[in-house]
Amino acid sequence: MAEPYLRWYFSRNFHAVRVARGGLPVAVPGRAVIVCSNHPSWWDPALFALLTRTLFPGRAGYGPMDADALGKYRVLRRIGVFGIEPGRRGAARFLRVGLDLLADPATLLWITAEGAFTDPRARPVRLRPGVAHLARRADATVLPLAIELPFWNERKPEALVRFGPPADGSPLTPALSPARGGEGDKTADWTAALEQALASCMDALAADAVSRDPARFVTLLRGEAGVGGVYDLWRRAAAWGAGRRFDPSHGGEA
Repeated sequence: MAEPYLRWYFSRNFHAVRVARGGLPVAVPGRAVIVCSNHPSWWDPALFALLTRTLFPGRAGYGPMDADALGKYRVLRRIGVFGIEPGRRGAARFLRVGLDLLADPATLLWITAEGAFTDPRARPVRLRPGVAHLARRADATVLPLAIELPFWNERKPEALVRFGPPADGSPLTPALSPARGGEGDKTADWTAALEQALASCMDALAADAVSRDPARFVTLLRGEAGVGGVYDLWRRAAAWGAGRRFDPSHGGEA
């Protein structure tokens, strides 16, 4: 899916796509990246594709998806989405394909680690263990990513994202006591650490979103503002009659 089409698609459906200034992704050259995100909506795979092309030039983006769901949206295969069956066989395929992809340092693997659509304000954050199994085995940097799609002052919603600090195995994994040395315990510790990192990122984005302040964000893409139709025609005529430039946005951002 080409970047011009993605930009057109998002501009038709969102007022803006924004990245929190305090949560811009940190470059990690020469190292594969796992992006561990929450999963608020159907829009997430397309948003990942747009972020890959605008924030991570030169990287190839991929992401897992339930195989049945992917069958309904085959176009997503064109942006690097691969199908995973439920159950142990699917978990094994996810780990195998993920490790193969992450062997290339240019890989960017997007994972909606909650595994199901979840409200971004739901706490505690709960992640499926597959991302922890992958993260502790791969030679990759992990980036937490928070996503929200709130309505501010316009007819269309905002697409807001915020990345957390990068981490690899040593700073992310809690110290293991001798009593917690088994494989299951290590995965549980990784999962807990990822949940904490993602929850902190989501809390920070929630504060940004509640502020409704565009100055707290870098705007990657701007869509249409205003209501449209007869109402905006009336507003345009009123502005012309008063000798003012017509600004269709309610917040005056345009």
